[in-house]
Amino acid sequence: MRPLLSLPVRLLLATTILAGCQTTGAPPVSATTTSGTAKASAASAASVAPAPVQPAVSFADWLKALRAEALGQGIRAQTFDRAFANVKLSDRVVELDSSQPEFNRQPWQYLDSAVNDRRVQAGRQRIQDNGALLRRVSQRSGVPAEILVAFWGVETDFGNFTGGFSVVDALTTLAYEGRRASYFRTELLAALRILDSGDIPPERMSGSWAGAMGQTQFMPTIFLKHATDEDGDGRRDIWGSLPDVFASTARFVQANGWRSGERWGEEVTLPAGFPYEQAEYNITKPMADWRRLGVRPVNGGELAGEEPAAVLMLAGAQGPAFLVRENFRAIMKYNPSTSYALAVALLSDRLAGRSGVQGSWPRHEPALSRDERIELQERLASLGMEPGTADGIVGANTRNAVRRFQKSIGAVPDGFATKSLLERLRQSAGPAPAAG
Repeated sequence: MRPLLSLPVRLLLATTILAGCQTTGAPPVSATTTSGTAKASAASAASVAPAPVQPAVSFADWLKALRAEALGQGIRAQTFDRAFANVKLSDRVVELDSSQPEFNRQPWQYLDSAVNDRRVQAGRQRIQDNGALLRRVSQRSGVPAEILVAFWGVETDFGNFTGGFSVVDALTTLAYEGRRASYFRTELLAALRILDSGDIPPERMSGSWAGAMGQTQFMPTIFLKHATDEDGDGRRDIWGSLPDVFASTARFVQANGWRSGERWGEEVTLPAGFPYEQAEYNITKPMADWRRLGVRPVNGGELAGEEPAAVLMLAGAQGPAFLVRENFRAIMKYNPSTSYALAVALLSDRLAGRSGVQGSWPRHEPALSRDERIELQERLASLGMEPGTADGIVGANTRNAVRRFQKSIGAVPDGFATKSLLERLRQSAGPAPAAG
């Protein structure tokens, strides 16, 4: 970190404080609902690595306007001044916000680290240690204890890794010189409202580089909407109070549409000739339709229930398949990543004593690099397969384009992008398309 407030800036801030600035500043930015794991989704959302934004105004002027806006929203002057007394811009935060990570892990590699025997054993111990509290919260909210503890485990390894960044420093950095200044300004003002309420002092408000806080990683706007004082001490403390952590998490998950008494889904087997173009998270069908198509629970029997569900496959026909229901979508609203949601779901199953994944993953398949994913999209486009923008992100459009190509060569059209498929594309399309 680099010190931010030089002597002239401190003098300017002091002058502003003594003058008792009465201007309202810019109108408050509406809160953006985001998951507590914005540290992950913020990185995965970018398709290119943009350069850090050069602020249009000096920090002193920016800070003066922010103070006016905060006071105009009812935040006390002493709260603002204490929060910014020793604020620092973070070069590391700018680096993390601006960099384009190279996603070169396959889904099973992520699941191996997120849902392993050590974490299962630790989670079961946490459930035993906090049994009465978890039962109370679960009975009131309808969110099972194992789901709450699974979020806790996947987010911060049960509170062991909550992030070592000052939330005020991180959000100030991102609001002043980040790529998404408006979004993070909203989060910074929300963080100031949390400080103003007395829930946490600035010195204890730590979190991720993107400002996700506490043991289940709430962004400040999510904290304001869903954090609750379960232990009755007058503070909503998701950093140090497990009653507050569990009750707040349950309230957020419940608000995201959790259906009490229903499961997230289950692992299934697919019949020969299954229409793989239907295996997309955004394609839901009534359970009766999946039964007619021959989808069965992996352990035998018939699919239970009648609610709509979708088939989720993270490794094509070579890997396991899952039938995911509405509660899986509630998990996805916490963090919009299918791998993340599956990790929470599978960890909760293991915590509840259910078996892990029965199917095998194609562990022999290496991940495509970002450059290879872009090349895949460009070659699919050159063949008229319509993969969408060549951005290196393999979404539904790209998977559907892969399916069209697979059909054209007589392969199983499961949409799974592999190095061997890319090689077939190279053979079919000839030289790589020209850049640009």
